[in-house]
Amino acid sequence: MPRDIQLAKSEASVEKILEEALVLFSTRGFRGTSMRQIAEAAELSVGNVYHHFSSKEELFQLLLERYWQEVLNPEGGLFEIFADAGFPEDMERMAAAIEQTVDSFAPYIMLIYVDVVEFNGEHIRSFYEGMAGRFEKVYGERFRQRQAAGDFGDVNPMVAVMVAARWFFYFFTVEKCFGAPMHFGMEPKKAVDEFIRLMRNGLLPRDGHSTAAGSTTKTEG
Repeated sequence: MPRDIQLAKSEASVEKILEEALVLFSTRGFRGTSMRQIAEAAELSVGNVYHHFSSKEELFQLLLERYWQEVLNPEGGLFEIFADAGFPEDMERMAAAIEQTVDSFAPYIMLIYVDVVEFNGEHIRSFYEGMAGRFEKVYGERFRQRQAAGDFGDVNPMVAVMVAARWFFYFFTVEKCFGAPMHFGMEPKKAVDEFIRLMRNGLLPRDGHSTAAGSTTKTEG
């Protein structure tokens, strides 16, 4: 068999294995899936699967890495929004891009929960530990410039943008992966709009008055 044809067949086998492993891991979990089941779903021999992957855990890890690569893809719509560093004015765009990401990669996102339950977060820990550094790299200088210009109130915008991104991911994961679109007791668009309004305007009155217990109330001079 010519080498280019053999290589193409090998690559096709790898993709088929990954495709079927993703379906099985995301629906049955890691321990609930065997290499034999993956091989049968891919219509390959178990030996063929082991020829390409040394273990089931290697397959699982590679699938998670593929998801991280997509999320951080410089040519992807989500990364483009982050790179523009237009927060908080761009929260509607951010929400739409994250909704699309969750919609497109729902099975991969389920692997994160599988990892938490079955591996205590072993395979995802480094990604999340590096999150603050990645946001700093993209937003840090822009936020410092805007803070110096008085664009922000007495809050840390870096914390705000990370909270917003994580909230959108959480919200759309519950909606699309867990099948609970009304988990905030309102239509999804309304819930997202309310969150954005809260992030931009805050909860307490802007004149400093508050009736919350333990809060400081502005006094007349």
